[in-house]
Formats: sequence, C-alpha cells, structure tokens
Amino acid sequence: MYGRLSTHVLRCDGAPVPIALAALPTTQTAALPDTAVIDELLPVLAADSLPRLIVLGEDAALAAVLTHLMRTERLHVEIGYVPIDKTYGSRAYQTGTGNAAAKRAIEGKARETPLIRDDTGKVLVGRATITGPEGGKLEGEAYVDDTQLFSGKVTAMHISPSLHMPGVRATVRKGLRKRRWIEGRAAQLGTPGAVVTRDGILTERTVPRSTFYRHNETWLLVR
Repeated sequence: MYGRLSTHVLRCDGAPVPIALAALPTTQTAALPDTAVIDELLPVLAADSLPRLIVLGEDAALAAVLTHLMRTERLHVEIGYVPIDKTYGSRAYQTGTGNAAAKRAIEGKARETPLIRDDTGKVLVGRATITGPEGGKLEGEAYVDDTQLFSGKVTAMHISPSLHMPGVRATVRKGLRKRRWIEGRAAQLGTPGAVVTRDGILTERTVPRSTFYRHNETWLLVR
C-alpha cells in the first residue's frame, strides 16, 4: 500500500526533523504555511491515488493547512501531524510527538475525523481561548448546542475539537477553577466584546459573537 503512496513533509518554521522523516521529500515553509506553497505541493500529491501530507510544526501550522484544504475542497488529502513537543492539538488528536508521531504519520491509517471551524472560516486544531478585551473578564452568554455554558462573567471560555462526534467541546474558567467540558456540535457566544485566541494566534479585533462548529465534511487524520 505505502509503496505507491505519495508522502510529502511540510516543514514549518525550521522545525527539527525526526529521523523517521529524514528520507522523505520535504518542503520548507513559514510557521504559518504559505498557501502558495501548499498549492504547489497538491498537484504532486494528486499524482497518487493515496496522497499524504505530513505537517511538521505547531497547531497553528496544521490549522492553516486544513483551512486551505477546506476552502479549496481538497479534504481528500491524508494528513499526518508531527509536533515536536506536546500541544493542545497533539492531545486532542492523540498523535504523539517527535519521532513517535513521525512513525505514526508514515505508517498509520487515515481516519475520518470531525473538522472544527469557526464563523470566520478558520479551522481549530488545538484550543481557542476567548476573553474580554485586553485579557479582561468575558461577559456574555454561551451555549453548546442547547446547553447553557454560562451567563454573566467568567475569566475565559475554552473550545477544543475532539476525535469523536459530536466534535466540539467547551468549558469556562472562573478564577482558577475550570468547570467540566460540555460536548456538542457547536459552541456559540454572544458578548458585548471579546477577543479570540485560536491555536495561539490572537485575533486583531474585538468581536460581538463567536461560534465554533463541526464542518459538514471530515478531514483524514493519519493515526
């Protein structure tokens, strides 16, 4: 099977290359992969019936790749994820790290996995944290499907993807105490003003609402 598999490594921000990936064709890119670089790779991968792209980098790098694949309707590409250190994404998707993750990305099987995006059209891989402006308390009301997550003020709201359906889970923090996670298809927030940090990337503006939800298509995670 793997002898006819086109497997290519997208090395982000000069990440150290695990031994298992050393012999594979590799393309260098920035911490947030340039979409033009991804577009150059896709025709090469498309030459094989089982294309596989291994993302070597952080959660934000994988999120950028999946966002581009979603927007260009190319979610048929198998994706391996190799973070060097533990990330929220490596925990959510149980990929492992370093050389162990690299071996899994090469030898593993692609499985349909819920794809979580937000209302700006960007994919979430690890964790989104929502606070008030300038890191202040978050005021508003949030629901996960029909279950109220909070109403009033909290320190922060966290959203993460999961391997299984329904795909989204969310919790809030009050002071140092974090409440239990609630799972659903979508997590929705209405607020006088909030700031979203998605996979470590801070948004540039305050928003009055934010929604994270399961996309109508899955992605192919190699595990």
